[in-house]
Amino acid sequence: MHKNFFRIFLIIAFASTVMCYGFRPFWTSPVKGSITPANAGIRAWVFSRTDTLSAPVLQGNFMIENVKPGNYTLMIEGKPPYRNTVKQGIIVVDGQLTDAGVIQMIQ
Repeated sequence: MHKNFFRIFLIIAFASTVMCYGFRPFWTSPVKGSITPANAGIRAWVFSRTDTLSAPVLQGNFMIENVKPGNYTLMIEGKPPYRNTVKQGIIVVDGQLTDAGVIQMIQ
């Protein structure tokens, strides 16, 4: 009795997990940009009241994928001696690339 109940429970739990994650929306709204100097940043972050996403800064460029539509703040995590730099008002529209432009890093 217990083995059958446990098997049924596992099947239901697995099916529920697949349904929850298998049908989750996939946003095709990346946020891209670059920094100057190119070696001044570690990671780019976008955040809103409900979401926080990030991507590495590679050779002065970043691309944060799967951003939901909305209004975000962009922060570039500075590599010492550079400070973190913030840009507000990044508007993401579903299905469109958002270009944050060139971010000037300050020591």
